[in-house]
Amino acid sequence: MKNIKYIKIIGLHVLIGFAIFVLPVLSKVYFIGIFVFYTHAIFEAKPSQRALKVLIGCSYVVGAEVFLRMTNGNFLYEASKYLVILFCLIGIFKVPHNKQPISYIFYIFLLIPGILIAGFNMSEQTNIRTAIAFNLSGPVCLGIVAVFCYKRKISYQNIHKILFSMALPLVSTVTYLFFFTPVIRDTITGTGSNFAASGGFGPNQVSTVLGIGMFVFSVRFFMMSSSLMLKLLNAFLIAVMSFRGIVTFSRGGIITALIMIVAFLYFYFNKVNTKAKFRISRMFFLFAGIGLLIWLFSSIQTTGLIDKRYANQDALGREKADLSTGRSDLVSFEIGEFLKNPVLGVGVGKIKELRLASEGIYAASHNEVSRILSEHGLFGVLAMLILIITPLVYRMKNRSNIFFFSCYIFWFLTINHSSMRIAAPAFIYGLCMLDVQYRNKRKPIMKKAKLVKQI
Repeated sequence: MKNIKYIKIIGLHVLIGFAIFVLPVLSKVYFIGIFVFYTHAIFEAKPSQRALKVLIGCSYVVGAEVFLRMTNGNFLYEASKYLVILFCLIGIFKVPHNKQPISYIFYIFLLIPGILIAGFNMSEQTNIRTAIAFNLSGPVCLGIVAVFCYKRKISYQNIHKILFSMALPLVSTVTYLFFFTPVIRDTITGTGSNFAASGGFGPNQVSTVLGIGMFVFSVRFFMMSSSLMLKLLNAFLIAVMSFRGIVTFSRGGIITALIMIVAFLYFYFNKVNTKAKFRISRMFFLFAGIGLLIWLFSSIQTTGLIDKRYANQDALGREKADLSTGRSDLVSFEIGEFLKNPVLGVGVGKIKELRLASEGIYAASHNEVSRILSEHGLFGVLAMLILIITPLVYRMKNRSNIFFFSCYIFWFLTINHSSMRIAAPAFIYGLCMLDVQYRNKRKPIMKKAKLVKQI
């Protein structure tokens, strides 16, 4: 029965992707439907279930964000981040919680001086509202999510529901991509990022979210596939998301996903008993074989250019001078501005204007670390230290979250190659701070290893 339900909900999201491809206006209907459905679910939930509904609602929005942007479903470009903030604020005020996330409240206040500095240094080109919305929506979203998630108890079964909710809209995304560009070979012109294979949208963002899909369905392949049918279905979903992620020619999302999967398998393998270790080992060889076949198929479809892309070569096989495709120069400029303005920084959104005035280039480094340092100065240093250190300190005291390092790695690597242009790093960072519970009050207490094995 559960298998049928699982297949039906996957099939529903395949239909959503196809329907929006056929009739693009349905994307706005989809957005409204998400907002209405999850708002109603949160308010109608029992008090004991409301926190879970908030997390599931946020998770679904995060998974749908790039798809909605790609298909013009958002009424505002940052609408998905605003929804995540709204749901978490409802949760903060409606769900009692006795843990005090002082560090994250302090983090949010550390962002305020940068706004004031930007206001004092306004130029004719500055649109302070747009600059703040674009540059601070991600960091503020992270702060609000972290405040809500901080040491909040969640059952092991429910953490899987949250992750699965994030992956469902990605099924719609990958379906849409296959209809948008069914023949990849015709879109390949070199080793640069491929917008045509990314639904006409940013390859970096598409690669990032498809990497999340790779991770979630890999988790389900190893932990939640109780039948051969589910193993095959999850393996298929891993394959299609990996393929479409690879052919975006944006490496960051794929490499991040692979590191997340390795981290998950390492901690999962060490957590279970000997019998489960043998089962995981057998499945790993199948998993690795699927990965090699995906890469071989991708190489054939791109006439070998994807191999050159990951080897940092151009279409003629010549090694590129800059592995970061020019971003290292942008990061260096931001670090230089931080050193010139180490206390207060240059102000929110000002770094692009300074780069344009100095070098004639209006571009972003897509590196959140260098951006927050240059725009917020010493306050940015403190903010980043809070984000880096707080989860690690919590992990030293509470090792229950098997997905901690996968989520932490995703946040840190993503903000270094894609900044916080999407809500995913903010929300997934918050998942690091959850207190995962392995005990079921209605059943006798089981050891963690045995429970993981059974699931």
